[in-house]
Amino acid sequence: MGDHNQDWSRGDRREEDVHTISVKAGKRTYFFDIRATRAKDLYLTVTESKRQTNASGEVSYSKHKLFLYKEDFEKFHEGLRDSLDKIAELQGTGDFQSGEHNGPRRTEGQTGEDTDVRFEDL
Repeated sequence: MGDHNQDWSRGDRREEDVHTISVKAGKRTYFFDIRATRAKDLYLTVTESKRQTNASGEVSYSKHKLFLYKEDFEKFHEGLRDSLDKIAELQGTGDFQSGEHNGPRRTEGQTGEDTDVRFEDL
C-alpha cells in the first residue's frame, strides 16, 4: 500500500488514492496511480507528464491521462505485451533500429521538440 492515509467513511471524495508508481524517462514522467472508488473498486490511471520550457525560461508541464478499468486490464495487458513483442520482432529484421537506441533518430538540424510523437497524432 502507498503512504496515503485512507478514510473510507469520508463523504467528501468519490475516490481514494491507493498506490502510485512513477517512472522518469527524460523530460517525461509516467505515473501509474491505483485508485479506488467509494465502493472499493480498483482502477488505474496512467498519466504522462512532460516538462516544457518556454522561450523566457518558464517551466510548465503538459499532462495526458488514461483511465483503465478492471474489465479492460487483461485486454490492455495483452495489447501492450503483443505490441512490445512485435517491436522486438521488427527490430530483429534489420529494417529498424535496434532496441539499444533510445528514442527516434535525429537528423541534422532537428531539435528534440521536432521528433516528439504527440498522442493527438496517433
